[in-house]
Amino acid sequence: METSALKQQEQPAAAKIRNLPWVEKYRPQTLNDLISHQDILSTIQKFISEDRLPHLLLYGPPGTGKTSTILACAKQLYKDKEFGSMVLELNASDDRGIDIVRGPILSFASTRTIFKKGFKLVILDEADAMTQDAQNALRRVIEKFTENTRFCLICNYLSKIIPALQSRCTRFRFGPLTPELMVPRLEHVVEEEKVDISEDGMKALVTLSSGDMRRALNILQSTNMAFGKVTEETVYTCTGHPLKSDIANILDWMLNQDFTTAYRNITELKTLKGLALHDILTEIHLFVHRVDFPSSVRIHLLTKMADIEYRLSVGTNEKIQLSSLIAAFQVTRDLIVAEA
Repeated sequence: METSALKQQEQPAAAKIRNLPWVEKYRPQTLNDLISHQDILSTIQKFISEDRLPHLLLYGPPGTGKTSTILACAKQLYKDKEFGSMVLELNASDDRGIDIVRGPILSFASTRTIFKKGFKLVILDEADAMTQDAQNALRRVIEKFTENTRFCLICNYLSKIIPALQSRCTRFRFGPLTPELMVPRLEHVVEEEKVDISEDGMKALVTLSSGDMRRALNILQSTNMAFGKVTEETVYTCTGHPLKSDIANILDWMLNQDFTTAYRNITELKTLKGLALHDILTEIHLFVHRVDFPSSVRIHLLTKMADIEYRLSVGTNEKIQLSSLIAAFQVTRDLIVAEA
């Protein structure tokens, strides 16, 4: 009777792991599991082993392992039983105004733990979302309770953290991951999940995620679930990103067809594949650098494209901006012909 009850308890746990998004399922649990920024990790490891952990400020683009690093540190510092009482983790979804800094954070930092030596850890994820007032209140809290609490701030934009807080922390920058580091980790997930993936599919994953491991895993999981096979085409289709062949066609139409034909063809392609003009513009920008235009022509074209990109970000009409993009290329073509 007891064994069947145990089995029933085990089954939901196994199902839970199976149903987790891959981003969480394969999140590194220890510092040794982390694949990048070995210099930063070895420094933090040294701080921990010598028991001299300073206040930390980890910053850099998303999906580069900042939160995973500090959570792995916390797991190494504290046993499971004491984790809850020694670590306070708050991110942007929690309220972190000045009241929270003066309330829960202050009371957590100011209370000492009986029977346990060592310091407590306060992790403030996405700290760049904190208000100026909250950051100003925090700097006094950090100073006052340094002897029994360490603070770790994590953010994407260092410029949004006030200088007073930056000077109180040891800063580490987490840069985007290189393909050499991402591919082995992705291959590990592919092997574990038995994903059918082609070589060009893997390349597309790495290209589209641009150094963001979280994004790469999310694209891999959604493409696998939607199509059952991960190839370059399915990856691009799943993310709604224009294929290289589509971009080549668009460029060809803009430079070699008359305005009306080019506009009609591109509009049809956009509707058919559900492409966003912003994505098309980003891809075309890379092509413009590769194509051998005269420098004056290239400068003119890039300036026009920058204007269109800015106007798109403000929320203008895509059709009008598409007309503007085609017009810029047609003017470019006339300039090349004139120069020739």
